Amino acid sequence: MICNELWPHRLSVRTPGFQPGKRGSTPLGAAMKVLGIETSCDETAVAVLEIEDINNVKVLSNIVSSQVKLHAPYGGVVPNLAAREHTKNIAHVFEQALTTAGISDFEKEIDLITVTSGPGLGPALLVGITFAKTIAWKYNKPLIGTNHLKGHVYSNWLNEDFNAGSVVFPILNLVVSGGHTELVLMKNYEDFELVGETMDDAAGEAFDKVARLLGLGYPGGPAISKIAESGNRERFPLPRPMLHSKNFNFSYSGLKTAVLYLLRDLKEQGAEIDDQTKADIAASFQEAAIDVLVKKTIQAAKEYQAAAVFLSGGVSASAVLREKLKSATEDIGLRYSRPPMAYTTDNATMIAIAGYINHKYEKTDGSWQSVHMNANLGFKVVQGS
Repeated sequence: MICNELWPHRLSVRTPGFQPGKRGSTPLGAAMKVLGIETSCDETAVAVLEIEDINNVKVLSNIVSSQVKLHAPYGGVVPNLAAREHTKNIAHVFEQALTTAGISDFEKEIDLITVTSGPGLGPALLVGITFAKTIAWKYNKPLIGTNHLKGHVYSNWLNEDFNAGSVVFPILNLVVSGGHTELVLMKNYEDFELVGETMDDAAGEAFDKVARLLGLGYPGGPAISKIAESGNRERFPLPRPMLHSKNFNFSYSGLKTAVLYLLRDLKEQGAEIDDQTKADIAASFQEAAIDVLVKKTIQAAKEYQAAAVFLSGGVSASAVLREKLKSATEDIGLRYSRPPMAYTTDNATMIAIAGYINHKYEKTDGSWQSVHMNANLGFKVVQGS
């Protein structure tokens, strides 16, 4: 199963004291220190945030240990191998996050623990959940299970120039990564509805598979993005699957297959698949893949009368996607946001802020017994979408 985010942030330590913006005030309660834990796929991540309210979020630490090199020979993430590495790494990453954040007394200083409960790889999720439950029980702390995809959405709240006080709903979110391609309507905090999704491959998964066809290595997103810079995006006309469908769903398996057949035909014609041809194919593929993402998103934003379009997920690190969606959104007069590059791929900072918002708005009991793994966790579906 391929679930890794594209353009991976392989190993990172966020500078202590980073504070996203000097913001207005929409109080959600007294300041608290929140611990986030993320192990849904191939990143073992732990973060500590100091949150006064949704407008005052201070990232004290954001530690990410990636397994990309480990899984590269397989062309995708191996679930049990990922879980084994999480088990080996999580205690060390946890200690490093506390040290970086200046936490010397966990019991006295940490107020809330949040952990990804889904979606993701079951064996990998269980490592993080078990670790979180153990420390929540040991230190008698409230524990919130967090939807990984909501975490990606809330990564936009970490922009330095982001002012939550100026947020106007509804927001149409394009969440796009190695494992997910979804359009999610956000009507308010913790009020999400799925309005479109991929029917087969996620966009990021298609990037991985096309990169493999071109011999570019793994993960495919950065490799295709790099080589496409010198390519001719118009040389090979490729299909835009479901671009004109009457819903807001996506399909990428056909586009991937079109590249497979293109390579087959070129070889049968005796054409040399040199570096320039690979660059042209990569550029043509990238153009087709992103074209569908942008046009479907804008169509959905109009249909649901969104006030803003937000981008998130691992593929949101793509400079081409960021700029094309920004331009298209601004052309129709809507607000546009994308997360800081450090928070595009899987990380625990987004899980901490998502868990904090869930804790404040949903008023869950916070018991460690209430948190359960759901590898297929998603959003409620809009009827007729």
